[in-house]
Amino acid sequence: MRTVAVVGASLAGLRSVQELRSQGFDGRIVVIGEEPHAPYDRPPLSKAFLSGALPAADLALSDDDFGAEWRLGVRASRLDPSSGSVFLSTGEVVRADGVVIATGGRPRTLPGTASLRGVHALRTLDDAVALRAELLPGARVVVVGAGWIGAEVASTCRSLGLDVTVVEAAAIPMERALGPVLGSLCADLHADHGVDLRLGVGVESFAHNGSRVTGVVLHDGTHLPADVVVAGIGVEPAVDWLAGSGLALDNGVLCDHGCVTSLPSVVAVGDVARYRSSRGHVRHEHWTNASEQPVVAVRNLLAGTTAETFRPSGYVWSDQYGVRLQLAGETGGADEVAVIDGSPDDRRFIAEFRRAGRPIGLLAMNNAKLFGRLRRRLTAVP
Repeated sequence: MRTVAVVGASLAGLRSVQELRSQGFDGRIVVIGEEPHAPYDRPPLSKAFLSGALPAADLALSDDDFGAEWRLGVRASRLDPSSGSVFLSTGEVVRADGVVIATGGRPRTLPGTASLRGVHALRTLDDAVALRAELLPGARVVVVGAGWIGAEVASTCRSLGLDVTVVEAAAIPMERALGPVLGSLCADLHADHGVDLRLGVGVESFAHNGSRVTGVVLHDGTHLPADVVVAGIGVEPAVDWLAGSGLALDNGVLCDHGCVTSLPSVVAVGDVARYRSSRGHVRHEHWTNASEQPVVAVRNLLAGTTAETFRPSGYVWSDQYGVRLQLAGETGGADEVAVIDGSPDDRRFIAEFRRAGRPIGLLAMNNAKLFGRLRRRLTAVP
């Protein structure tokens, strides 16, 4: 293998480059990134960067180019695995013996808002810069979606003294991942900090003055005045450029248990990779997954076969309203949840998720030290 193309220049792409070098690959690496920025850290975008406490320069993930060719501000438009060709938006063609797909995802948008100013999604540095510019004193903010991103944006906006309403279609935030009791605790965090939380209701339409959003109309007829609207309704894997490639696509790039596609010369990592596990094909959208997967994917790419299985740690964290939430392992398949330290009422506790009596996951709130010890005891769920 002489040339590897890494398509995607965010965390998963950068980690793939690092792993190629650390695992002994001394050939040509070409990195193709749609954004014009060198790889940067995304988690602070909804927190310290959005609040103005962290400058953009401090987001950089590395100052080493690892001897790779970085094609930034250039989009991959097509992949022809049979010839190892990656076609770029510039008209250039990169030919490679191996390809790492690390294109991540694109945020879902709110229908009917494409031409409205004041409506934002938050995925990229440019998204965060645009949103931050509109968080002016007195601005009324409506966040649609009470997942991790929505909650973090709401928290940051409240820290800036802004009026915030969070709209969530589900009756309980994060119920699928945390269950009803712990999901309700997330709702309580919003209420504790003066956020108007509207649960069990969706968005019907958007009021506007012709060019700019002025309000959000809910299905129950409620009109919420808004100067700024933020969509936190998830992401879709960026796979459009892979149409016609012959790779299996289904809510991401389908891979085996080692992140290898149907072609041994092509692997996928990060948000875009939907890999086989004991629970069927799964796709994760968090920092740790994007950091961990390249270790295995690159090893298998260089081996030319699936020599190693990816075993996720399932670690996720979120900072909201001065509270550190940490998740590890598997939570969705638990048949029992028990608080094993502290108390939810004190906003400091650890809950253990169990299946057939066996611990499979943890959730901690403001209890990082004990969480770290217990996390190491969890059995990784492939």
